[in-house]
Amino acid sequence: QVQLVESGGGLVQAGASLSLSCAASGRTFSRYVMAWFRQAPGKEREFVAAVNWSGGSTYYADSVKGRFTISRDNAKNTVYLQMNSLKPEDTAVYYCAADSGLQVVTTIRAYDYWGQGTQVTVSS
Repeated sequence: QVQLVESGGGLVQAGASLSLSCAASGRTFSRYVMAWFRQAPGKEREFVAAVNWSGGSTYYADSVKGRFTISRDNAKNTVYLQMNSLKPEDTAVYYCAADSGLQVVTTIRAYDYWGQGTQVTVSS
């Protein structure tokens, strides 16, 4: 069982930066693939970024590639999402998720555990 708690959301202007954190409970954090998803009002939840167990491999949605960076600190049981050059279309609730599988995947149904989400609002 893994519990995930996101933090760091807020209201910023377009072009600004924001950093999200996701703290995980449990001793086996390093075994999980970690990812960030987001859901905008009236839209389906979508993949944003993922990182493998070691942090050595990262994956991004095309819409955030070059602007967002996912990382993890296994000693702190925490995964991060650094978001730069934010756009109004990045406005959404951002969710942290954990997958006990061996391969990094981008599909929602693959992820076993989810946080409660944190709101990110980017004004134009």
